[in-house]
Amino acid sequence: MTSTGQSTNGQVASNLKILCLHGYRQSGNTFKNKLGAFRKVVKKYADLIFITSELEVIKDVEESEPTYGWWFSKEDNTFNAHNESDICTGFETSVDAVKKAIKQNGPFDGVLGFSQGAALATLLCSLQQQNSESFGFKFAILIASFKSRSKLHSDLYNDQIDCPSLHVYGENDKVIPKEMSEEIVALFNSPTILTHSGGHFVPADASQKTNYVEFMQRMIFFCEKIKN
Repeated sequence: MTSTGQSTNGQVASNLKILCLHGYRQSGNTFKNKLGAFRKVVKKYADLIFITSELEVIKDVEESEPTYGWWFSKEDNTFNAHNESDICTGFETSVDAVKKAIKQNGPFDGVLGFSQGAALATLLCSLQQQNSESFGFKFAILIASFKSRSKLHSDLYNDQIDCPSLHVYGENDKVIPKEMSEEIVALFNSPTILTHSGGHFVPADASQKTNYVEFMQRMIFFCEKIKN
């Protein structure tokens, strides 16, 4: 890995390694492509590893390529972030997929998710907080995140989450309104908040660049401190 500067003990600090989880009706590749500007901003500080869910979504007429989700909230194997549900079909499969990615490409310092991927990342951090699972994530970057409305996930929102977190959401997001992302902010003990005036996307213009770089730099030294 490329070096990023001096760590707390005077040694050269390495890039962060971050597992990236796509949104609903995306894939690892489409998410990676959509994050082109963001990747340029953080490439000096982080190595981003993108994975694709194993749960294929039923195609829309307009879709030519397969798309994927991390769990389904309806009996017809579709997902809606707003509706209460008694099911979370495929969730355990996705947790196992994350474990497989960690075994093959980890360990990871942190997890980054967008939309349903951010909701999954939150649930993974909660499982880790409750000592139900150990993924090794030391921080989370959650973009347009929200609470799962599945009743089977309700217990995972009972405890505060200790790991540092960056929460990014749009003031005019019509897919995941900011109020839904603010529910997630309240779950974390050490949240950093970055809002933007846009909608449902990952912002990466000049006004956000400084915030991303500062968070990455803090996490580099935070992770180095834990290791030492």
